[in-house]
Amino acid sequence: MLQEFKKFIMRGNVVDLAVGVIIGGAFGKIVSSFVADVIMPPIGLLLGKVDFKSLFINLSGTDYPSLAAAQEAGAPTINYGLFINNIIDFLIVGLVIFFVIKAINKLQKPKVEEVAAPTTKKCAFCFTEIPIEATRCPHCTSQL
Repeated sequence: MLQEFKKFIMRGNVVDLAVGVIIGGAFGKIVSSFVADVIMPPIGLLLGKVDFKSLFINLSGTDYPSLAAAQEAGAPTINYGLFINNIIDFLIVGLVIFFVIKAINKLQKPKVEEVAAPTTKKCAFCFTEIPIEATRCPHCTSQL
């Protein structure tokens, strides 16, 4: 059973998947930071000094000065600002993955399909398909 497990784990697909998940998790953190710390502040500034992280709808009816205060009080909120950040995260990750896959596809050599050697040829006189080794056409009896 241990040998079977070792064989399963060492298969290329499993190792590649594990590496992809680990790198993807780290890449996701980088993109989240990029969106929250680099992209959203200028967008918020252009839209009138809006901090997207603090945008929320309070469902309790009580006024709270910030999202943190509402969450600390346990008030139900709809955090649409964080949702906007996550949508932008997703779009950036999707765009980067698109460009990475496109670059990888360009780097890979195109697969050259092997062309099978022809087994027949056409008679120059009657244009009938005949075996390539034939020296005389069986249909018109021409010398080839």
